[in-house]
Amino acid sequence: MSVLLVGVSHRTAPVPVLERVAVTDTDRPKLTDKLLASSHISEAMIVSTCNRVEIYAVVDAFHGALSEVGELLADHSGLDLTDLHRHAYVRYSEAAAEHLFAVASGLDSMVIGEQQILGQIRTAYASSDAQQAAGRTLHELAQQALRVGKRVHSETGIDSAGASVVSVALDRAAGIVGDGGLAGRTAVVVGAGSMGGLSVAHLTRAGIGRIVVVNRTKERAEHLADTARSNGVEADALELSELPAAMAQADVLVTCTGAVGAVVTLADTHRALAQPGRDAERPLVICDLGLPRDVEPAVSGLPGVTVLDMESLQRDPAAGAAASDADAARTIVAAELANYLAGQRLAEVTPTVTALRQRAADVVEAELMRLDSRLPGLDDPERDEVARTVRRVVDKLLHAPTVRVKQLASAPGGDSYAAALRELFELSPGSVEAVAKPTDLGGATDLSAIDITDGFIAGQDPRLRRFVTDDNHGKESQA
Repeated sequence: MSVLLVGVSHRTAPVPVLERVAVTDTDRPKLTDKLLASSHISEAMIVSTCNRVEIYAVVDAFHGALSEVGELLADHSGLDLTDLHRHAYVRYSEAAAEHLFAVASGLDSMVIGEQQILGQIRTAYASSDAQQAAGRTLHELAQQALRVGKRVHSETGIDSAGASVVSVALDRAAGIVGDGGLAGRTAVVVGAGSMGGLSVAHLTRAGIGRIVVVNRTKERAEHLADTARSNGVEADALELSELPAAMAQADVLVTCTGAVGAVVTLADTHRALAQPGRDAERPLVICDLGLPRDVEPAVSGLPGVTVLDMESLQRDPAAGAAASDADAARTIVAAELANYLAGQRLAEVTPTVTALRQRAADVVEAELMRLDSRLPGLDDPERDEVARTVRRVVDKLLHAPTVRVKQLASAPGGDSYAAALRELFELSPGSVEAVAKPTDLGGATDLSAIDITDGFIAGQDPRLRRFVTDDNHGKESQA
């Protein structure tokens, strides 16, 4: 079994496409169930953020699973396969693991180095695990990716080189509102989730004077407002119906709700700007970090209103990390990937070694039983000594080849040594499966046989060509 990744991200698709492909927390369980119902998929995990949707699936047949995932994404997004193929990318086996490690490290984020992606991968895995959709393969892959991400953030300066999307947006907002930046001003935060919490933290550090948290559930808004108050910031909590009144007092509004449909409408913004007491010259900066968008497009055309959305943030030069920090992170990812793959190859050969030792133990026991039938007068001490001698001989004969095959298995192509053991000692597939379910391609295309030319997997099913994008979109790693 191997891991197939099909994804769409800010590197390969414009915001309107990302909005249509976006997977909400409500959508995720339903889509995961559909993936598991597919004939070629045994495990599934969906990573969904404000700038990417990626499906990781453990598959037994490459082409069949690719078609199933592609059709699922097309059906979910309302895009046909022709439209989808222009923006999707495919990674398989080792390349899928490498990509997830890079994502967890913040190397593939819109703002390089942002840490929020770690929590989003953790959430994706937890959701998959809760549905019993994550087996051994995805469990090990996801946990290793989280460890790699933590190591990159702790051992490199990538954090300071590229902050989260929130910080980039608020830095730009500070330059728009006027002298003094955000210090002493009023901010409205719409949404009390993880992005809302990040926004409150950044605003607090920027010296904001007052924060109003607006949420569908006032209890959650109050909890986040309490966090702001504990840091010495005046804060209030309001329900979503009170948003226009809150906007009337705001210098900056940050929204990322994950809602389907606009939360900040043109009519609401008109009412807010027309409130008595609001200076007509006072600018309002709206940071729309939602996907789908939380703010109606027409709002950006109002006088005195600046809308910073995900599309504009993609072009911000502050979204890049220093080259040296990014290079250091990539070095860690490469080393961790090599260790992970070596461990996976070792795990693949271990059942064969165990099955071989079990076969030897069965032969020893069978021969000792024959000895008992031929020499019934053999007393217990003599029989025990014979048994120990035979077992020592067998152990010594097997020790060198089994140790060596484990060493060889950690190198690329190491699975061929396990295959040789199975052939030489006539170990049936059933005997190996009885020890542990093997990891194989189950008839799928061998990755080593895939010829990649200009970003396409050549010579394969035309449906596969439709989903593979070239490296120019974001320098994605190739298998």
